[in-house]
Parts: sequence; structure tokens; C-alpha cells
Amino acid sequence: MGAASPSCAAVAGWTVAAVLLQVAGLSLFLYGFFPVKPTLPGFSGAESYKAPSCGPVGGGEEPALPPDQLRSLYRELSEIPHVYDRLVLMVVDGLPAEFVLGRGGRPPSKEMMEAMPYTQSLLAGCKAVGYHAKAAPPTVTMPRLKAMVSGAIGGFLDVALNFNTQAFLDDNLLDQLHTIGYKLVMLGDETWIKLFPTLFHRQDGVSSFYVKDTVEVDFNVSRHLEFEFAAKDWDALILHYLGLDHAGHIGGRQSVLMAPKLKEMDDVIRRVHAAVASFQENSDRTLLVIVSDHGMTEVGNHGGSSYEETDSLALFMGHSVENSYCSPYDQNEALQVDLAPTLALLFGIPIPKNNIGVVLPEVFNSLTDNQKLRTLELNSWQILRLLQEQGPAFCFEDCVNTTDDFGVGMHPESIEEKLCHLLSKASASHRSLRLHQDSDFRYVEATVHIRTALDAYSAFLRYASEWLSHRATDKPLHLLVSAISLMIISCFSLVGIIFCLFEGKSQSQVEHRSEWELDKHWHLDEVFILMGIFLYVASLGSSSFVEEEQYIWHFLTSTLYLIFLIKTVQSILKESNSRIVHRTEAEIIHTDNSSYLTSYKLTPGQRVGCKLCTVLVVLVAGRILRAWHQGGINWVHFPDISKILTQCDSSIVKSLQIISVLAVMVLYAVSLIFLRTRRMLVVGLWLSHLSCGLLVMLHIWKSQVNTSVPMNHSTTSIAQIFYVIASTSITCTVLLSPWIFPVHSKEAEPTSSSEFSPQKAIPLHGINHSVFLTGVTYIMFWCLLQLLLQQPINAIPVLLILLQIISSVIHFSLDKSLYKQWVKVSCSNAIFSYNLSLINKVFLFVFQIRGIMGDDYFCWLIV
Repeated sequence: MGAASPSCAAVAGWTVAAVLLQVAGLSLFLYGFFPVKPTLPGFSGAESYKAPSCGPVGGGEEPALPPDQLRSLYRELSEIPHVYDRLVLMVVDGLPAEFVLGRGGRPPSKEMMEAMPYTQSLLAGCKAVGYHAKAAPPTVTMPRLKAMVSGAIGGFLDVALNFNTQAFLDDNLLDQLHTIGYKLVMLGDETWIKLFPTLFHRQDGVSSFYVKDTVEVDFNVSRHLEFEFAAKDWDALILHYLGLDHAGHIGGRQSVLMAPKLKEMDDVIRRVHAAVASFQENSDRTLLVIVSDHGMTEVGNHGGSSYEETDSLALFMGHSVENSYCSPYDQNEALQVDLAPTLALLFGIPIPKNNIGVVLPEVFNSLTDNQKLRTLELNSWQILRLLQEQGPAFCFEDCVNTTDDFGVGMHPESIEEKLCHLLSKASASHRSLRLHQDSDFRYVEATVHIRTALDAYSAFLRYASEWLSHRATDKPLHLLVSAISLMIISCFSLVGIIFCLFEGKSQSQVEHRSEWELDKHWHLDEVFILMGIFLYVASLGSSSFVEEEQYIWHFLTSTLYLIFLIKTVQSILKESNSRIVHRTEAEIIHTDNSSYLTSYKLTPGQRVGCKLCTVLVVLVAGRILRAWHQGGINWVHFPDISKILTQCDSSIVKSLQIISVLAVMVLYAVSLIFLRTRRMLVVGLWLSHLSCGLLVMLHIWKSQVNTSVPMNHSTTSIAQIFYVIASTSITCTVLLSPWIFPVHSKEAEPTSSSEFSPQKAIPLHGINHSVFLTGVTYIMFWCLLQLLLQQPINAIPVLLILLQIISSVIHFSLDKSLYKQWVKVSCSNAIFSYNLSLINKVFLFVFQIRGIMGDDYFCWLIV
């Protein structure tokens, strides 16, 4: 370092401080972006049937009574006769309510009506009542199941937890039913078993990971139905069918698999409803509830907040919902969380403490008006206890003034006043009705009080539920702004440290550097990358830009590689007129023994052709990828290549799949040729990759494209064998390759005895081999996995993405003097981000290793 350079200790100290500042800002941002909503601890008990007090809300205690006595106590305190003895909860994963109930007051399409004739007959005969139950985002399975059984809204953090489900410890329906002695049986999605690992008397779970399985996931549920209906040793039966969701992921709402799957679900509903009817003949009243956890978009995806994704179904079948007149296709709207309080009161158990749902009045047709008011009163008390956690203003005694029917002014201003006004009005009317129920209370006056109480209770519950749901998802802006400010300061600090290090290089080092290393000017590609980073960050402030993010990445990537094309042409012209550049390049090729290019030297003409072709491959492949899918929200209905192929013969799509698999297998075989050491390991990896490729081809051959024939059972077995071989090969490569390849190689020794040489070799030749083998093995196996799991129409995009990655690596390896290291890493990440919908983000790990270790280990496929 020169005299003006900062000391190593100072640089290290500032770097550590900047990193700690970044960690602090990121932690603060996560804390603000994923707020922890206030919850009440413990489980509801007998206290939930009493009016809440203004004191602190208790955590609840475990019931000391036996289950039978506790059940009797709850039913006595509730003052509501228990309506049902058994529950059958059938979850059809991904079923949009529009498929069953229509939309906007109109019935479903003719195809949907014909696909579910039995269900439609129940709706038309007023023996069932259906709701468009809006699901809160994120619309993925695990948080939606939590919402249905607890009545509480989760956060977007549940999206990550959806892949590693933990036991659910909050107050919920299943625990309450288990407490009063109900025996629970679960068949279907194993998420239920992970959420409630100790509750079920019997269980048989299936995994939802392999989305191409539309047969076994449902067959594994239906095969138990006859046994369960004959056994009758259960009180609550949960059936979770996954096949319809998988059919949507394969082909979207218009998939040819959708109608057969709906017919299968309709047949299951018919069988279950017939069994329920036989139970009721023996005075065993059973409620059948068909629900869906979320809907799906036109292409079969879910997770967001669009109407198609949040439009879930809630369908009730039982004696309490039957009516002499009904309009089955009215737009009955509800929230998914409304299921929890409704089922709790139907089965005589306390409403879960953290519920924000509201009872559905149409399900209580068998109750009297006074009993219906009691259900609303219990729901209001439970909601009020939750409101008391938000602030002391929500006090029952203060809201309900015995001397003033309305408690507060007629025109409330604050939220607290409005809620108290509604609760006071409902309580006053309800109290008047109770005081005069034993006297000669005129029918007209009673009807007025009942109507007033019903309307006031309903208004209070809906308004409080909406306010609580917003409180659960609101984000503190001051925390987010502070966190972003800290991270920006940290980034600028790190950039300043890097500039100080570059400025502090000694003159003795500069004298030995080549011409391209002395160039300290900012180039067009470097300036564009920095501008692109700021443009992308700014675009995240708009939800529209986030929804159409792929177009931003397409613009950035295409423009950047167009700049590379111009820069490559300029370097070729400069190279042809400068002998110094020729000599320097020849020295680099001669002395850089750690590169795989040494075994396959190229003539200057071949190098020029390769450099131009690699950039053109990236640009052409990117343009094809851009035209393959009209993604996003606004232009999804526009024509594209994938829509054209779906209208073609299925053999064309299958041929493209096979071509993609063969290309990936050939590319891996060619890449392993450059690794000339440890042939036994190379041959073993090649054979495992070959076997996985053959399994994918067998899967493609057995699969049916654009036909109504669902996938058979053997396809699941093929996928399972693939997972075993691929995971074993990758794990062995990661663990064994560092031990097999030598860390030091004589070939890597420096050949020059000068004091300083830019081509001085580092004894990491074996590490380069190890990292090269690990990276290429992971990428190729991952491509085969994508070809196995992706929709058939996406086979060519997977191959194009791989070609973009390969072409970029070759281009950067052919002329290391043309681009800085951080530019190469940024380009690789940009390519990956543009194709994020098809390739997993774990690829970033490979790119970052390449940025740290250098490009030499990744120079492959040079012919």
C-alpha cells in the first residue's frame, strides 16, 4: 500500500461496521415488513360464554373436567342447542368458487355445470348453501388451513413456513373438538398432520410436492371412504383432495384434466352425502362442509391477491341450511375466517380466541330468533376480547351504558366510538327483548327489537373484523424507512471502502500491470449496470412494475448484451490493429495453466467467431424467451408461442421435450470431457445423469399431453426414482470432490521468476476442478428436474436458459481482459433473474462461487 492508503486494520474495521449496519437494517426491515400481530394466549374455555370484563384478558387454563362433562358444560353455558353430532370437512385444494357458484349472479359455465351434476342438484334443491369465501393473501395451503380452523389471518411469513410446516399451537377448532372428546380422522394432504401431529385417531397423509400427480393423491383419500363410513368410530372426518390443484398447475383453469377431476370430486361428494344421509336416519346429525383453501389464476397459479386466487369455496350441506326457497347463484360473500366461529357454535365449542371471523347466519336456519341473537352475542364478546388487546378504549362496561341505550353520541367520530355505538345499540335491543320475553310483548315490537339487534350485531362484527384484519397486516412505515436508510448508508460505505482500496494501490504494482488493467475509466457496460440497479430498485415501489417485473429484466438484460456485442466488435477491431494486444493475449493463454482452455487452443479466427456467437446466442435466446409467454397480469391474454403450441398436435410438444432432454444430456457429457482426471468419478456421474435423463424421457413418453387421460400411477414412481438418483449424485459430488481432487498441482506453479507477474498461478488447481464439477453437476441435474416438473410447453425455455448461461460463461472466459469481474457476476445474475419463473434461485450460489474463485474453473464446452 502507498503512504496515502488506509491501514489494513482501518479497512477491516470500517468493513465490519458497514456489514453490521447492513445486518441491522435488514433485521429491522424484516421486523417491520413481517409484523407480529397481537394474539391472546391459551385456549378459550367456559369464560368465553360470559360478558368480557375491563380487566386484563386471561390466558385461559386447561380444562379440569372430563371431556363428556366439559361438553355438557359448554352446551349449557352457550344457551344454544348443539346442531350437529358429526362433521365431515372436505377440502378440495385450489377449487375456485366460480366453478360451483358462478360469478356476478350468473350460474357457472355449461361445462362446469355438467362436470358437477350432483352438487348442482343440491344447490338447486335448496339442500345446500354456498359462499364465495374470500381468502386472505398469501393464498397458499398452510396459512389458509390455519385461517379456517382458527379464524385468524396469517402473514406473508407463512409463505416460507409453508415449505416447513410446524405444529400449530394457537387456539383452533380441532383442539377444541379434541378437548370435548371428539375422535378425529384425517385423510389427504400431510400438511394437516404437520400442523396437528397428535390429534388424529387415524391418519393417512400424502405429499403435495409432486404437482404432476393428479391420480394417487386423490386415490389415496378415496380408497378409505368405505372403511370410514362403515367404522363410524369418528366424530370429525377431514378429507383433503389435491388433484384439482395439481391439474391447475399442469394446464391452468382450461386444462383438459379439469373437467374429469371435477366429475371425480362430484362423485366423492355424492358418496359422502349419501353416507351422511344414512347417519341422519339413525338420529346422528352430520354436517358436510366442502371448502377450498384458495382459487387459481387462468394459468393455474396461486399465492397472490387477485380475485381468481382469493375466490375460495365454502359449501354447507345439512339440515340446518335447508330452506323452502333459495337462489343458489346469488353472490353470497363471506370471509374464509368465518368458517371458524360458524363451526364452533354449530358444534357447541368455544370460538377460538384469536378469531376475527363472523358467524354465517344462513347456516343457522334451524334456530329460533333468540338463539340466533345468542350466536351473534357470543361472537361479539369474543371479538371484543380481541379488541381489548389493541387498547383500553374497548371496554364492555364503558361501551354498554345501562342508562343510555346507545352509550355514545349518535354521530361517533373515532373507531372506538363507532364500535362502541354499534355494540351498545345491539346490546340494548337484545336486553330489552330478554326483559319482555315472559310478558305480553307485542309481536311487532319484538320483531323490531330482533331486527335492530341483528343488524347492529352484524354491523359491529363486520366492522370490527375488517379493522382487526387491517391491524394484522399494517406495516409500520417509520421502521421500514429507517431500515432502508440504514441499508443504503451501509451500501455507500462499502462502495467507498472499495474505491479507497483501488485508489491506494502502490505505484510499483501499477508499473507491472498491462494496459487494460491501467484503464480506470468507467465503461458503458459498467455505467449501465449501476443505472440498472437503481432503476430496478425504484421500480419495486410500484405494484404494477412488480407484477410485470419480467419486462424490466428483459429490457436490462437485452440492452446489456447489446452493449457487450458493440464492445466485442470494438475489441476485435482494436485487436486486429495492435500487436501488443496479440502478444499479451498469447502470454495469457500460454501461462494460464489453470484454465481448461489450455487443452483446446483456438486460432484467433475461431476465438473471434466464438465471442460473437456467444453474445448472439444470448440475445436470440432472450428474444425467444420473451415471446414464449405473455406473463404478468395485463398482457396474459395476448398471443404467444406457448399458446400456438398448445393448439398444435401433442406430438410436437412431446418432441420438443425429448429434444430438450437429449440436449441437456449431451451438454453434460461434453462438459465432463474437459475434466481429464479421476475418470472413475466422471464416468459414475455421467452414468447417473444418463439414467436420470432416461427416466425423464420415460416420464415424457408415458405422460399424456393435451388429452383427457390423467397421469397413471407409474409416473409417480418414476419421479421418486429420479429424486433418489439425483440427490445421491449431487450429495456425493459435493462431499467427495474436495477430497478426490488434489488442492495443489505442479501444473499450477508459476513459470516466471520475476518479482511480480499478473499471471502468477495460485495453488488452487484442485479446488477449481472440484468447484467446476460441483457447479456443472448441480446445474445439469437441476435442468433435468425442471424438465420433469415443468409443464411440457416449458421444455424449450429451460434449454434456452441453460444455453444463455453457457454462452455467457464462454464469452467471459474467451477474453478476461474485456470485462471486470463484478460485471461478469452481475450479468449472470441478470440472466437468472429474468428467468426466475423457471429456474430456482439456488443458481445464485453457483454464480457467486464463480465470482469469488474466478472463471477458469467454469471454462467448458469450448470445441
